[in-house]
Amino acid sequence: MSNTSVIGLGSNIDPEKNIAAARALLKQEFQVLGESRFVQTAPVGYADQDDFINGAVHIETDLALAELSSRLKQLEERLGHQRSAIKHGPRTIDLDVVVFNGQIIDNDFYERDFLRDSVLELIPKLVY
Repeated sequence: MSNTSVIGLGSNIDPEKNIAAARALLKQEFQVLGESRFVQTAPVGYADQDDFINGAVHIETDLALAELSSRLKQLEERLGHQRSAIKHGPRTIDLDVVVFNGQIIDNDFYERDFLRDSVLELIPKLVY
């Protein structure tokens, strides 16, 4: 069964390099249906850090939601992401499932304009 998903990407540690590497890995792992613009954003929550680069990628996959989330965590680790004690702290790369088969599953969609804008750029008719 084929599923579609929008993956949110973010980085503020060497973001140009890490976003490019993440996009390349996503293209290797999944069928990419589209990519949003990537924008510079101020940090949320923990302000004493560099700005982020954020955007989203629309993919098609045979993986179920839990499997997709697990696979994205593996890709994050491959790109050097390490869990920090600082919530919302600096990140090498962050890959999150935001929409799965037309359902918003990440509440950050509602709280972060840049994420909502990226998703709606990819799925303009998404009902939310």
